[in-house]
Formats: sequence, structure tokens, C-alpha cells
Amino acid sequence: MDEVLTGVGSRLRAIRKQRDTPLTDVATATGISVSTLSRLETGHRRPTLELLLPLAQVYGVQIDELIGAPPTGDPRIHMRPVQRNGMTFIPLTRRPGGLLAHKAIIPPRRRPPMQKSHEGYEWMYVLGGRLRLLLGDQDLILGEGEAAEFDTHVPHWFDSADSTPVEVLILFGRQGERAHLRARSTPR
Repeated sequence: MDEVLTGVGSRLRAIRKQRDTPLTDVATATGISVSTLSRLETGHRRPTLELLLPLAQVYGVQIDELIGAPPTGDPRIHMRPVQRNGMTFIPLTRRPGGLLAHKAIIPPRRRPPMQKSHEGYEWMYVLGGRLRLLLGDQDLILGEGEAAEFDTHVPHWFDSADSTPVEVLILFGRQGERAHLRARSTPR
């Protein structure tokens, strides 16, 4: 802890010098006195959150940069594929509630149609291959670039339409949210 805090002063001074900003300008922008800023930079004053927050804001840096926090690694979210009913679902969103997005890879197979219904609203877009969709009493074949949108209270079932896999983008709203809204232009 002491090691981290002793390095703050030199980092504050380096950032200020790099920006060629006098202590008086930093004091004016942060409301921190020149003497406190000077003591922070020389290590004669222990940094506190109340001092670091306005300094981070004025310098346009994260507090992590001021305290020398180690990098946290790759910030990208790496979603893990999920296997369900022989299909692979790759989640594209992690947000709880609202619309969920998945890429589904459906292998070629012939499973017997068993329509199910549940809460929600679904939108499917075929990225590649051909999708067979049973929707109520309709038997639909969707090709690449085609989409279907439906209330999931209607009994439904889907699978690959032939002997090749199909890739599908699926947007699903548990509370019945629709995947898109129709926009109207407004006069300027």
C-alpha cells in the first residue's frame, strides 16, 4: 500500500509536466491549494480519494493511471458458446433483461418437430444456410438474408432445412420487446 501511494506524487508531477501546466492552473481547476498540490507531488502529503478524483478529471486520466494500478488485461468480453438441444448458441449480449442477442449454429439433422411456446418475442435472421421454421400452422423455409419476427406465445420450432448447417442471428425479448421499431421521419 505504501509503495503504491509513494509513486502517486511522481506520476502527478510527470503528467502535469507533460501537459506543461503550472501548479497554479491545476489549483484553480481543482480547488486544491498550490501548497497541497506541491506536497502531493513531492510525497510529503498522502493522496486521498478527495484529492485524486479532481486531479484525474482535470488531467483527463483514470485514477488507475494516477495510482499506477496494474493493467487489468484484455477488456473485451469473451462469451462462451452454449450447447442446447444439439445447437450452439453464442451469446452476443450479457445485459440482464431487455433484448438478448445470440448467433445460433444449427447442425444438419432431422429431429422431430415439437413446437413450444413461451413468454417473449423473437426475431431471426438467416446468415447462412436454410432454416426451417414451424410457426403455428405455417411451415416456412428461410434462406440466407431472410428474417422472421414472431410472438413466442405462438407455438414454434426451428431446425436446419436440409443437410447443411444453418447460421442464424437471434434477437429475443423475454418481456415481449420487439427487435425493431418503425421510425418515422420528422420535419426539420
